Amino acid sequence: MSKVKLNIAGLSSGHTNGSYTLILGEENGRRKLPIIIGSFEAQAIAIEIEKIVPFRPMTHDLFVNFAKTFDIVIIEVEIYNLVDGVFHAKLVCEFDGQIREIDARTSDSIALAVRFKCPIYTHEHIMAEAGMIFTEDMTEDDMIDEPAYGSSATPSGEGGLTRMSKEELEEKLNEALHDEDYQKAAKLRDELNRRKK
Repeated sequence: MSKVKLNIAGLSSGHTNGSYTLILGEENGRRKLPIIIGSFEAQAIAIEIEKIVPFRPMTHDLFVNFAKTFDIVIIEVEIYNLVDGVFHAKLVCEFDGQIREIDARTSDSIALAVRFKCPIYTHEHIMAEAGMIFTEDMTEDDMIDEPAYGSSATPSGEGGLTRMSKEELEEKLNEALHDEDYQKAAKLRDELNRRKK
């Protein structure tokens, strides 16, 4: 089967409360693979992409620490099947010179892939069935609503972030991290990064 390498193209809030759409794009093409995931997994992916360091390890960080302690390395994530609209994934791991495959939810697999900095793959038949062509005249909103991550829009609605000083943003960022509100922290970090450009 022909494998297709994917990269994270965006993460946006979904159509229902608590759901998000993770958008994976093929490395050498225009097709995107939208996958609905839960808010906890979306948060876990976003804080790693944004390089936000929580005060205490989150579940996926704990898994990484556990794996590294016992010399287990995830070498790739493979989205290998699509059944009734549900994507199936596996972690391809190396331990003691042997390759092992572990079945896992796709959202958890991606959260671990960004932490291990390993490639994400799927198969051509999955891209043919569930992939979408993203043309130049389309926007991310044509696939999903309310962009939360991966959008160039500035989150000006979050307490008027654009009107806050750099010091106020940094203070709010520390508060959000302390309260483990990583979604708010990501928006604050985005605004701080935007000002550095």
